[in-house]
Formats: sequence, C-alpha cells, structure tokens
Amino acid sequence: MATDNSKITFKNEPIKVSGKSLSVGDKLPEFKLTGLDLSDVTASKFDGKILCISVVPSIDTPVCQTQTAVFNEKIAPLADSVAVLTVSMDLPFAQKRWCGAEGVEFVTMASDYKYHQFGEQFGVKLDSLGLLARAVIVADPKGKVAYVEYVDEVTSEPNYDKAIEAIQALNN
Repeated sequence: MATDNSKITFKNEPIKVSGKSLSVGDKLPEFKLTGLDLSDVTASKFDGKILCISVVPSIDTPVCQTQTAVFNEKIAPLADSVAVLTVSMDLPFAQKRWCGAEGVEFVTMASDYKYHQFGEQFGVKLDSLGLLARAVIVADPKGKVAYVEYVDEVTSEPNYDKAIEAIQALNN
C-alpha cells in the first residue's frame, strides 16, 4: 500500500504521475467534476459527511468495476453518514450506463473529462495515458484527509479493509 504516488506502475512498468500526493492530515482540495447529468459536482455536495473518494482509471475495466461495486456494497449500511465518490476520466454517459446496468445506488459517479483539474489536485494524473491512477482517499466531515492509498500497481485493487477501517473509525 503506497501513501504517495512516486512509485506507481502500470502493467509493472513505472509511469509518471502528475500532481502532489495527499497525506493524512491535509485539507481535501476543492474540486469540480462532472456528474452523470452533466452538472458540476463539487466538494460542497458532500459537506457534513465522511467522504470516500475512489479513483479509478476506467469504469469499463474489471478491476474498476469491482472497486466501485465493493464500495457500493460496503458503504450501503453507512449511507446516512458516509458518501462514496468514484472519479474517472470516463464520459458521464459511460458511467451512467454502467451504474444502471450494475444497480449501483450508494456511489456518486463523477468525471474529470471536462475540467481536467482533479487528477493534478489529487496526485493521480497519468499524463501518458490520459487516465487517473487508482487511489482511495477518505476525509472526515470537515474535509480533513484521514486515509490515503495510492495503489502501487494501477491494475491492482486497493486495500478495501484499510479504507473501511478508516471510515468506521471516523464514523464512531
């Protein structure tokens, strides 16, 4: 489990990641993404809730689908106090199609395709691929980062248990 983005690989080859890694204790950067209905999605949408940001390269790949489905399932019982935001570069139309087909109800999907700011702000921009690196960031209701995982290998799954532990610790 990496806590910074300096040694991320894609298919076991080093890949350049743009943007500064977030650390526990940092203030969550402001962000503007595009939602499924093409409206803006900003940090203020999640005010007062624990926020789990699940960053995936593309919802049309098996690992990204699994990651999104796992967080949807695990957060469902905590939906009153916890929000999950899955971010990718996919067009909102693809995200909406996938959510509808999979019955995803407890995850807000948003895309960085329009503003191209999130990747740099969160240290997950893969310039050479035009995608985002896989990461999980958990912030408390005031936007203070409580957990960060930059997944070492983009094609691998994150440590779900550690992310859920961090969420549960904030939820108690």
